[in-house]
Amino acid sequence: MSKLASIIIAIVGVSADRPAEPFRLVLTDVEQNIYKQTAHIANSEVTPDCPVSWSVRKDVLHGGKQEGVEIIEVNNGKLRYIVIPTRGMSIQHALMGDPSTPLRTGLRLGWDSPVKGLVHPQYINLESRQGLGWLEGFNEWMVRCGLEFFGAPGTDEFVDNTGLKSTMDLTLHGKIGNTPASKVEVVVERQAPYRIAVRGRVEETALHGPKLEIWTEISTAPGASTFRISDMITNRSAVEQEFGILYHGNYGPPLMEEGARFFGPARQVTPINEHAARDVSDYDVYPGPKAGLSEQVYCLHLWADENDRTKVMLRNAAGDKAVSMAYSVKELPFFTLWKNPVAYEDGYVTGLEPGTGFPRNRAIERKFGRVPKLGPHQSRTFTIDFELHTGQ
Repeated sequence: MSKLASIIIAIVGVSADRPAEPFRLVLTDVEQNIYKQTAHIANSEVTPDCPVSWSVRKDVLHGGKQEGVEIIEVNNGKLRYIVIPTRGMSIQHALMGDPSTPLRTGLRLGWDSPVKGLVHPQYINLESRQGLGWLEGFNEWMVRCGLEFFGAPGTDEFVDNTGLKSTMDLTLHGKIGNTPASKVEVVVERQAPYRIAVRGRVEETALHGPKLEIWTEISTAPGASTFRISDMITNRSAVEQEFGILYHGNYGPPLMEEGARFFGPARQVTPINEHAARDVSDYDVYPGPKAGLSEQVYCLHLWADENDRTKVMLRNAAGDKAVSMAYSVKELPFFTLWKNPVAYEDGYVTGLEPGTGFPRNRAIERKFGRVPKLGPHQSRTFTIDFELHTGQ
């Protein structure tokens, strides 16, 4: 064999062993002025060797307050979920089961909010009702709270454009959930496990203010009953910046019902007020819906394993449907359990919420050392793994 032939064979061999470049479709990029109103991607086009049929579809909603809201539906062949780029890359719901059956007969991650439709941020005034305007668009399964601040509305100090301390109004749960993504793309691995990812960049920036950016990623593999949220927050400023994030995951029927239970390795449970303290002995058990009740909030510190990983679960009363979430307490050291056992039509829901702090006003959280900072151009990552469970 000639030396040239040997070189060619070696090159071909190296090329054959090299993983194929993933499929990538940019749906939105404000810097490049790219925008695709609709799109459809299927396994037959991208991963023809994948044994499971999957698809990704992008569309735009019309009518009422949802006019212009973009959605991306991912169907991995077993599990479906909808990502909302217009609303900070929130997730409307996740569903496992026969698509032809009603939501309640499958396993749904989501709830029945009195707010109907996916509300475009242009219709949200975060400062209305003394800083509670965030609730006028609140109906997703998973919404991120942050990034400059999250938690209860009120006031806090900040340094203004003259370098002096001043007072600012803080609205409920911050701005990121009502900020459209500036870049959105779909990325699919061309080789097993053929992971499907929807990625988006959302920015919270201002002159003489925060310069925070979050890259979000929601990914799954074809045929899996699991999916993952992987985010990275970066401080784009040349100076240090406070930040915070709370993953506000919300569950109604079929998981939340009378007799449903929360499971988590709690080493400390603290009710957020006297009203919650009255039922602290049953903080992990859910009552049925009842008109006129007030929400209850519990602040938890969770045990973790030798790798700093912890896991929590919400299980229905019969014990045949559940969702679990696993994550690192180094990344998200605090966990909030929110119970809102009101009448169905008023929003019967519970929240399982890992975060960098508890949902009190930022001024209070800072006193307890629960407002982290990012150095200049520093980033932090956050990963949560979700699994849907059915059967005994």
